[in-house]
Amino acid sequence: MTHLVLVRHGQTDWNLEGRIQGSSDIPLNETGRRQAREAGAELAGEHWDAILSSPLGRARETAEIIGAAVGVPDVLLEDALRERHYGAAEGLTGRQTEERFAGRVPGRESREQVLARVHPALVRIAEERPGQSVLLVSHGGVIGTLVRHATARRWPEPGQLIPNGSAHRFAYRDGAIHLVEFNGRAWTVPERDLEPDAAAS
Repeated sequence: MTHLVLVRHGQTDWNLEGRIQGSSDIPLNETGRRQAREAGAELAGEHWDAILSSPLGRARETAEIIGAAVGVPDVLLEDALRERHYGAAEGLTGRQTEERFAGRVPGRESREQVLARVHPALVRIAEERPGQSVLLVSHGGVIGTLVRHATARRWPEPGQLIPNGSAHRFAYRDGAIHLVEFNGRAWTVPERDLEPDAAAS
């Protein structure tokens, strides 16, 4: 089994202003750097074999700060971990986006496209590093897409956020990516999803 822990990058000014970033390369602000240091301190008590990051600067700097804290200074860039591309909505707030496009944003990458990009990359990373523990610094749109896929869209629930600097634990086993914890909250497969014999045992 390979342990995969996805961390959302620290805060940027656009996060603070409620602006959609997507593929726009917006740097961390000082709050974001503090969040990265706090995430590193939380993760420093565990053993990590590697750190991979989205190439966008806010994720890369977060990964470098965490890497220094956990003793893995070399950050490997993985293009598949970049944020969902939001097309014409980038730089706008959610309200502005809805007013201008009514949910049909030109050039926005669909969640299905994000999953098709990210999921095979995680499988590849896990299979290249069997039995290892790997940190991957990415983005809210990517992490949310993976959580939805792993929980058959049950999580994130309404109001269940992906905070800047938060860590979300996955595991690769039996040829699949499984959610273990969502921001510290353990995921268990609902009993109705189990095979009848398994549910009764």
